[in-house]
Amino acid sequence: MSDDPAGAVVTIHTDGACIPNPGPGGWGALLRYGERELELCGGEAGETTNNRMELTAPIKALEALKRRSVVHIYTDSTYVRSGITKWCSGWARNGWLTSAKQPVKNVDLWQALVQACEQHDIEWHWVKGHAGDEGNERADRLAARGLTEAVEAARS
Repeated sequence: MSDDPAGAVVTIHTDGACIPNPGPGGWGALLRYGERELELCGGEAGETTNNRMELTAPIKALEALKRRSVVHIYTDSTYVRSGITKWCSGWARNGWLTSAKQPVKNVDLWQALVQACEQHDIEWHWVKGHAGDEGNERADRLAARGLTEAVEAARS
């Protein structure tokens, strides 16, 4: 996604899925830049959580970008949006401990997301899940596909 005109915004919709939670999981991301689209998905057949998959989706999407970009990320996860926009800076200052002095859950993914975000100029947006937002619905289907493909690959 690097051959398009300068100044355009990359729009990313992300989602995660885990059935049951915890259990096998999948993540999905839909990237749009002008008229171009890129669908990404993946998953884990072993035990994971919905929150881990929700975090993995924007990490993988941002890592797919080939140069610094202006990015608008849409997620239905308040955990991801609040974490990256409100909590991460405090956690980092506190050595990745919560205000209760407990280790931050999913610290590996939070640190990877912070690092991926540093490469871009990002605006985070929350959308209600399963409410008809076309980008969110497609990301949800990609997450389900990632989960299915991971489970099927583990069986073979």
